Amino acid sequence: MNSPGPAGSRVRSGRSAVPTGSAPATCRPSSASPPPPPPRPSRSRSRVRAGRRDEVAATGSTFKSCGCRGEGGTKLGRKCPKLFRADGRWSPTHGKWNYQLEMPRHADGARRGPLRRSGYSSQADAEAEMNQARELLGIAGEDEATRIQIADLIAATIKETGRLPDPDEVRRKVRTRQDLAVTLTVAQFLAEWLAGRRGLSESSRRSYASHLKLYLVPHLGHLRLDRLGVADVDRMFDAIDELNELIIRARQTGDPDLRVQVKGRRVVGAATKQRIRATLRAALGKAIKQRMIEVNVAALVELPSGKAPKPLVWTPERITRWRRDLDTYTIEVNERRARQRGTAKGVGNKINRVDAYVGAPRPSKVMVWTPALTKCFLERAERHPWHALYYVIAFRGLRRGEGCGLRWSDVDLDAGTATVRSQFIQIGPDIFEGKPKTDAGEATISLDASTVAVLRAHKARQNTMRLAAGDAWHDAGLVFTDGTGQRLRPNEVTDQFERLSMEAGLPPVRLHDLRHGAASFLLAAGHDMKTVQETLRLSSITIAADTYTSLLPQVARKSAEDAAAIILNADAQAALTTI
Repeated sequence: MNSPGPAGSRVRSGRSAVPTGSAPATCRPSSASPPPPPPRPSRSRSRVRAGRRDEVAATGSTFKSCGCRGEGGTKLGRKCPKLFRADGRWSPTHGKWNYQLEMPRHADGARRGPLRRSGYSSQADAEAEMNQARELLGIAGEDEATRIQIADLIAATIKETGRLPDPDEVRRKVRTRQDLAVTLTVAQFLAEWLAGRRGLSESSRRSYASHLKLYLVPHLGHLRLDRLGVADVDRMFDAIDELNELIIRARQTGDPDLRVQVKGRRVVGAATKQRIRATLRAALGKAIKQRMIEVNVAALVELPSGKAPKPLVWTPERITRWRRDLDTYTIEVNERRARQRGTAKGVGNKINRVDAYVGAPRPSKVMVWTPALTKCFLERAERHPWHALYYVIAFRGLRRGEGCGLRWSDVDLDAGTATVRSQFIQIGPDIFEGKPKTDAGEATISLDASTVAVLRAHKARQNTMRLAAGDAWHDAGLVFTDGTGQRLRPNEVTDQFERLSMEAGLPPVRLHDLRHGAASFLLAAGHDMKTVQETLRLSSITIAADTYTSLLPQVARKSAEDAAAIILNADAQAALTTI
């Protein structure tokens, strides 16, 4: 349908004015005599019937008009003789079809002009839209206040979009008693939803906020909530995959422009995608309860399983295989760079060693060092200012953010305890302070003698840095800081950990995997899952069992060797003499 424009001249009560006298010279018909008067335009009426609330009583009519002008330059509108045949019927070739529909008064009782729309190529098209407007008004039934609101909505929507509102959408809003004048975007609704969540832990609130800030709002925020579809959510995850590819390409090529684009961003894995969808699904579930939407589209999106991979221990066989894979991966990336250098600006000659180290395939995303490998790392890190931080994480299983947020006021070196009360969370370039991940995470942990000694030495070095910094020292009371007492950026702590691991010649693990290593050491020392749960401050023993069961075969093999050694080393002859 052509885009409607302003209607022709004003009509009274739906009746067509009959042209009189001779036509102006610019539009004079070929016959010398004036044409017969045209018939009245088609006019349709419907009335409210008793018990039928979806009927309408608006009176309307369809008619033709054109843009011809008379001798004075005035538009003829509906009075142009060319609009009619010699027998008075409408001309099939001249002019466009229009309609006008009576509208209810304004809320203050003032008279509202009729709805006039023009520019239709056929009478059927004009009548179809007029009937749609009638349908909209009829949704109110006998409720005059709602009828007035619908009329206001029709006027506002036409002004904004040039189209009538969707009757099904208006019907749903009327049925659920929503404000017809308000149309929420996804961004507006998500902000209201998060603000209305009570009882959330600070870490959960930060997690939801990061999903909104980094993914949901940038990709879906501009859409209307009631028009959000499965395809829109699919496109968001496609965009996340594209970002992942960009991050990987930036690492592999070393292109400085690409690195700027992905600065502070990390690859979004399957588990994180599941959490992003869970956030959207929870928000849309609230919208369904409020009857703002009818379908939770987030629940219909298919994603790869976000089940966390089981930790695996770096055995000698796995390390040998990884070293071969690292060499192959490095050669492949460098060959790809050589091919790209002719066409891509800024592509380096060879991949950065750390990027190759981190990017090479490994047996599992979650790998655990043996005690010997962990000791090797800590010896390499001993010369680094953050050695004590890595030591506490490796020995007592703190999360990265919990280590960065630890304060001296929560550490008792004489008693050998530390209380975890807060953590620093980095979302893109921003850093926030919040409570530990779970309620169980806020607890007091015991420190072994070696960890106490490391912390005492670290405190002495920090005091030396404080004296050297003088007035530039920022006294936040944090255990782990930079050279001026400022808090550490969690992502930089991770980056430095990767460099130190590579320099030590170790197979790669994530910084968080030091926490898994702490669990493996407890299991190897003969402690049960309950001890693992309490030490790592997990919310349930089920999580401990699900996460660390894969480490048990390694522990079981050691137990079997220990048991065999007891038997093989026993003095059988001495035993016989005692019988």
